Amino acid sequence: MVRNVAIIGSGPAGYTAALYLSRAGLKPLLFEGMQPGGQLTITTEVENYPGFPDGVMGPELMEKFKAQAARFGTEFVEFRNVKAIDTSKRPFLIEDDFGEEVEAHAIVLATGAKAKLLGLEKEQLLMGFGVSACATCDGAFFKDKEVAIVGAGDTAMEEALFLTRFATKVTIVHRRDYFRASKVMEERVRKHPKIELKLWRQVVDILHAEDKKVTGLVLEDTEKGGTEEFACQGLFVAIGHAPNTDFLGEEFAKDEVGYLQVEGGTRTSVEGVFAAGDVSDPVYRQAITAAGSGCAAALEAQRWLEERGIE
Repeated sequence: MVRNVAIIGSGPAGYTAALYLSRAGLKPLLFEGMQPGGQLTITTEVENYPGFPDGVMGPELMEKFKAQAARFGTEFVEFRNVKAIDTSKRPFLIEDDFGEEVEAHAIVLATGAKAKLLGLEKEQLLMGFGVSACATCDGAFFKDKEVAIVGAGDTAMEEALFLTRFATKVTIVHRRDYFRASKVMEERVRKHPKIELKLWRQVVDILHAEDKKVTGLVLEDTEKGGTEEFACQGLFVAIGHAPNTDFLGEEFAKDEVGYLQVEGGTRTSVEGVFAAGDVSDPVYRQAITAAGSGCAAALEAQRWLEERGIE
């Protein structure tokens, strides 16, 4: 059986694409991956998604997304990753990590991007309890608190400045005494009265209370050796993101980091393959923008199929 369209990846982008395609009667098949629902399933409260004035837990939001897509006939493949896509064949041939194959006339890629973390044992344990990889998403939860942020590029500088809207103090922790950020951004950070710098330091442990709330960090002196405890109520990691595109071949145009490059909204360099969400968005990385691009990719895929008489 050849599928009209396969969606690779869940989360706001994948589930929204599935909703639109299933309502169009195209009966999409969605590969959810090993983390159905994506990054929001490891997020606690989400306060910036429209329609939830009192906020909503990330896993609950994704359950609602999935249920709505399922209502209109989306079929799900759970806990399987796509290993490869053969784009030399039409229909496309999709192989999962169990060795099973599926054919599809069109594909929506919604595999997302994962935040790069420090590699500390407690990062995942405390994610959503004081540890975050998105200041825009979680900054409002740290009103009148002291927080630390790790990073050296423009993104780290931007997030540090953003956090000053809520936190009483923002400390940038960096293992060297110079930054990769642009001079303009670095000057803004150095001049801000709420921002302090902890240079020649790196985070080696995260301290927390019994309820998993962050209480501080253990910092190692990268110049002279030794460690110290640093009190704070939050840790933001801003050392970059890695798009989940390693399984895609060279026929897919990517930028230097690996993000899919798109034209005309969601069209990738392979005709009939569309991209949605963080896999092609190095800028915004928000649930609402991912959902919007999922809608756009679905509409583009639907039109592409209609033009070829595939219904």
